[in-house]
Amino acid sequence: MDDLLQTLEPLDIWKYFLELSAIPRGSGREAAAVQWVLAQARSLDCEASQDEAGNVLIRKPAAAGREAAAAVALQAHVDMVWEQDPGTAHRFLTDPIAVVRDGDLLRARGTTLGADDGIGVAAALAVLAARELRHGPLEVLITTGEEVGLAGARRLRPGSLRARYLLNLDSGRAGFVTIGCSGGLDTTSRRAVATGPAGAGLAAFRIQVSGLKGGHSGGDINQGRGNAIRILAQTLDALTPAFGLELADLAGGDKRNVIPREASARVFLDPSREAELRTALEALQEQLRASLGSFDPGVALALEPDREAGRTVLAARDARDVVAFLLNVAHGVVALSPVLPGLVQTSNNLARVHTRPGEVEVLMSHRSSLAADKAAAADQVAALCALAGFQHHRGEGYPGWQPDLDSPLARRVSAVHEALFGQPMTYRATHGGLECGILGLGHPDLEMVSFGPDMWDIHTPNERLSISSTAAFWRLLGAVLEDL
Repeated sequence: MDDLLQTLEPLDIWKYFLELSAIPRGSGREAAAVQWVLAQARSLDCEASQDEAGNVLIRKPAAAGREAAAAVALQAHVDMVWEQDPGTAHRFLTDPIAVVRDGDLLRARGTTLGADDGIGVAAALAVLAARELRHGPLEVLITTGEEVGLAGARRLRPGSLRARYLLNLDSGRAGFVTIGCSGGLDTTSRRAVATGPAGAGLAAFRIQVSGLKGGHSGGDINQGRGNAIRILAQTLDALTPAFGLELADLAGGDKRNVIPREASARVFLDPSREAELRTALEALQEQLRASLGSFDPGVALALEPDREAGRTVLAARDARDVVAFLLNVAHGVVALSPVLPGLVQTSNNLARVHTRPGEVEVLMSHRSSLAADKAAAADQVAALCALAGFQHHRGEGYPGWQPDLDSPLARRVSAVHEALFGQPMTYRATHGGLECGILGLGHPDLEMVSFGPDMWDIHTPNERLSISSTAAFWRLLGAVLEDL
């Protein structure tokens, strides 16, 4: 890490980013990272406190002569999504992220990088450490559990912030100022299934779907990428009648906000037909590659012997109903915004399937910038659950942040950007979730925008962060703080 740091500028921000990358901080596992943030703030003689949710609130007095300026809050989240490539020897609970440089990019070796939103945390701490910035009164809010439904922000006490302006540092598009985001809601559905012994003479195999890009279920939902769970259901639906497959279990996906990259099913098959099934899978694989094209060219279907103990399978009717549900439950873009061209307004993500003894569980997430449309998407899934014999539970959800195209703060930030780089910023809303919607409920007079450096393929092991745009982001952040 020290050798890498010497190749990066500006050191102010990269020092904190690389230190944070060495600390395990998956959602729900952020305690050590939170304590590190507190220690950094206190070492800089800043007032710092932690609430019951683990959120850290830091205050720094204004620079000399700026005491009368409006207070500004910087906000980022400390948790990250843990995803890794198959076969990667990485233990998220104990191992530091292996950050590597690739030209103008930082990435991690086989895992998510955690630039979402480690770079925002690093920038906020670098501001606290900066002695030359002529800023007004500052607050820094570092939240927990953002990647699991904005959990920390939801538990922040209303009125905790004194600031007039809030700069959210969790956007991954340089040159854009974000002024709105979608809200989210989860549905967990469960179906009881009957089981029995596998047929005599049948052998166990595992059908595996892999090679997909996956991605963020908000920002990448419109990229045409394959969903491993849906592809697995298509495969089972196509091959079960022809080969007399008996289904033992299904598994795929992991997190609500990630498009599933991998899925598998344990099936029982007449071993004399193994070669025939492999040929059929190869033909399906070619069809899938033709269908997904350049959106997801690496999709792969594989068949491997499975020597797990046990010969229990789902009853044939239950197996058919579960596969049919996975084939028909909504996934992908539902509607585009009539206000901002190209923006996804409403979507669904078929996020996870898991088999337990006597039960199959399916997790779906729904996003929309409109609360009524978000509820309608969940209602549609609830109706299908009723038809397919699934019980369902709807989560608490979180609100969206309505775009304000006339935002004075956005105009001001854009003007600073134009003075620095010769062009104004482009206004955008994101289909991903930001904590601004929740923070606005508890602080109705707070003016908010979000901006950050370029990042790609977050929530996947292909996550990348632009080094040069991070330097530009740092310049912009400092100039905005001096302007406000």
